[in-house]
Amino acid sequence: QVQLVESGGGLVQPGGSLRLSCVASGSIFSIFDMGWYRQAPGKQRELVAVITSGGMTNYADSVKGRFTISREYAKNTVYLQMNSLKPEDTAVYYCNRGGPLSGYWGQGTQVTVSS
Repeated sequence: QVQLVESGGGLVQPGGSLRLSCVASGSIFSIFDMGWYRQAPGKQRELVAVITSGGMTNYADSVKGRFTISREYAKNTVYLQMNSLKPEDTAVYYCNRGGPLSGYWGQGTQVTVSS
């Protein structure tokens, strides 16, 4: 049974930083692409960043230069380092394994950027 457990969300002031973590279990972590998505109130879920099984990365234009996705194979963990946070980054952030059609999502972690 695949499980994805996120952590690291919280309240942060504009310009601040957070690091999200997602621990994956129940599958061979290294062979799957992993991604972070977010959903703000009243909006559709959107891609934030993705990292392939080989370590290639891709980012939404809105977060390029501010966010960094990485993965640690030994710990079955994917990270999202978020710097220079803006109020518009406020959302529930979800970890995903294998793409949005896979059906494998974490429970989500709330990120709120506010002064």
